[in-house]
Amino acid sequence: MEQPETKLRSDGIVDDNLRWVLISGGYPVDGAPVDGAQIAREPCEHAAAGAAAQEQPVLAAPTSNYIYALGRIEPNFPTLGIEKEFAQAMGRAPTAGLTDLAALKTVLSERSNRYLVWKLCWVLTIDGLETYILQPRDPADFDLLLDTLRAAPRATDVNVVIGVRGPIAPPQLCNGMLVPIVRFSQLYSFDVDSFAKSIPRPAAITEEQFIPVAEEVFSRIMQMADNTGAMDQHRALNYLATRYQAIYATTAEAHSRNNTLTAINVRPPQSTGVRKVVEVVFSYTNRQTDVTEKFFTRVDVTEEFPFLVTKMSPYYDR
Repeated sequence: MEQPETKLRSDGIVDDNLRWVLISGGYPVDGAPVDGAQIAREPCEHAAAGAAAQEQPVLAAPTSNYIYALGRIEPNFPTLGIEKEFAQAMGRAPTAGLTDLAALKTVLSERSNRYLVWKLCWVLTIDGLETYILQPRDPADFDLLLDTLRAAPRATDVNVVIGVRGPIAPPQLCNGMLVPIVRFSQLYSFDVDSFAKSIPRPAAITEEQFIPVAEEVFSRIMQMADNTGAMDQHRALNYLATRYQAIYATTAEAHSRNNTLTAINVRPPQSTGVRKVVEVVFSYTNRQTDVTEKFFTRVDVTEEFPFLVTKMSPYYDR
């Protein structure tokens, strides 16, 4: 029987009786490279369901599901075979005296073992929960994933991931893990201690006063409920936490006036024409008088990379 011609339109709709599974990164679930389009074709279980079923959209990569997430990146073995292959490579490497993570990075950094870097599953955990499987848009950026491995990791280590959230990973991709795939455009790492020391502080605030304030504000933003960096409000907050020093300076100055940070309120994005802008309000309450003063800033979250719209300014309730 002659097979119908298969066409995948730009809108992600399949035009024949085959189901297409979109696989990010150019590798299907069994690890074999795909030439050309980054897709793997599987027979449809219900090919005869009718023309209506044939026009149902499948796992089309979203165009606006941006993330700006803070968490910890951990490598995982997707299959037992990959784990055994790595063990053999480890046995050939000079790893005596190294910690487990240092040995892992040593083995993966060897040119002859670089194929294992993209065979591994790189998972972003947030608050200890596996949240995203990471894949780079550019294969050269696998080096960025490798750089997240530290010989002596600390609880204050943070990885920042900016990218686009795709479909839920198929079970075969990462040992049964069912979390969204994220193709990242930018990834960088730091520890909170070094980050706090690098933030320019107000002249009137000493370093001993400023660093604990910066660490506390950063920690509060990371611990906000359900902050997976996917909602526009959380993307704005995470952008401010990593890119806007004024939120730390304003909080340190408020503490010098005997005020405490009592709330961080993020208002849903407001459309200004074709742009989406999020308003973030910081509330400070005096420890003696209970008088509250507020400051706010605005962040544009329309595109993958947020940016500042309004600098930190006094806020007055309307």
